[in-house]
Amino acid sequence: MKPEDPETRETLAVTLRYAEDDVAPRVTALGRGALAEEMLALARELNIPIQENPVLLASLARLNIDEAIPEALYRTVAEVIAFAWHLTGKRPGNEQQPSREEE
Repeated sequence: MKPEDPETRETLAVTLRYAEDDVAPRVTALGRGALAEEMLALARELNIPIQENPVLLASLARLNIDEAIPEALYRTVAEVIAFAWHLTGKRPGNEQQPSREEE
């Protein structure tokens, strides 16, 4: 299943950043159509976790680049970040990926 806009059926992709100095996660990129396909292909190539959540995607797609997510999305986005951290071996307080020796 492709992440898509339920109204236009156009592929959508949103990237988020959450750093220690951020009050809340921020939208760092938003793509539709061919750009979204390229974003997803690059994420796969770089082994960046992708989670498909059409409801969350629709909400995030309404935001601007560098805009913090609204408080109403904190819990859902926290679950996405936890999912991505789990897949990549990251832990809160230690956002760096583990070295090959740690794996």
